[in-house]
Amino acid sequence: MKTVIYYFTGTGNSLAAAKKIAADLGDCELVPIVSFKDTTEDIVPPAVRVGIVCPVYDAGLPVIVWEFAQRLSLAGTRYVFGIVTLGGSGGTAALRQLDQSVKQQNGRGLSAAFSVRMPGNFPPVSRPPQGKKKDGILAGADAQLKEAAGRIKKGEQVPPGFSPFAWLMHAATYRFFSGSVHAGDKDFSVSCACTSCGTCAKVCPVGNIRMEQGRPAWQHHCEFCCACLHFCPVEAIDLHSMRGTKGRGRYRHPAVTLEDMKVQAGR
Repeated sequence: MKTVIYYFTGTGNSLAAAKKIAADLGDCELVPIVSFKDTTEDIVPPAVRVGIVCPVYDAGLPVIVWEFAQRLSLAGTRYVFGIVTLGGSGGTAALRQLDQSVKQQNGRGLSAAFSVRMPGNFPPVSRPPQGKKKDGILAGADAQLKEAAGRIKKGEQVPPGFSPFAWLMHAATYRFFSGSVHAGDKDFSVSCACTSCGTCAKVCPVGNIRMEQGRPAWQHHCEFCCACLHFCPVEAIDLHSMRGTKGRGRYRHPAVTLEDMKVQAGR
């Protein structure tokens, strides 16, 4: 059965998840969600089975994924699954948001929904795990993804679930997040450690960074994926939010490369 998986990733967790699901399902095409950012027409998948894989931001979807889901036209699709990756909480709320967005457009929602725990990657809240702790989380994620792939192959119906706490978080924070995210890049800065390599601009999924006089300049259509923060080879970029990021570590999924990120960004 032909499958298309649409993905969005910042530090590689969701891309790694999409790759593992694709390998288990077979006959699968991976398509970056950002490839549709400059189009307005409905999106018609060329497959009977469709997946959407993305991270959780503020107990909800990345805004670009939310907008994408509302444009999916699934008349020719028999089975639709959603997978969210997260380092904390809010997975069920994000999946319910995805389910409702798909349902609003198509009259039916997700056939199956899965949350997969991955290493956390938002240093202003908590330091990314290292060493054995990180390895243990990644091994657990692999097991969760294998189970999810098995259930998808069988065509099982898996509801998104419901957590009152997660939904309360979503209701309390997501509207502010979605309304302010594009200007959130004002909290990024670059230090004198910058080597002008341009990696930050190359990995930004939405082309929000231009190199000006050898230094990154953010263009205020940010998705807050923090790829620039985590992929900078000299940690010259910091985010001045909550506890900040200076000296708090960086993270990217070990199976995802700079080239993978450039493919997502269309570079």
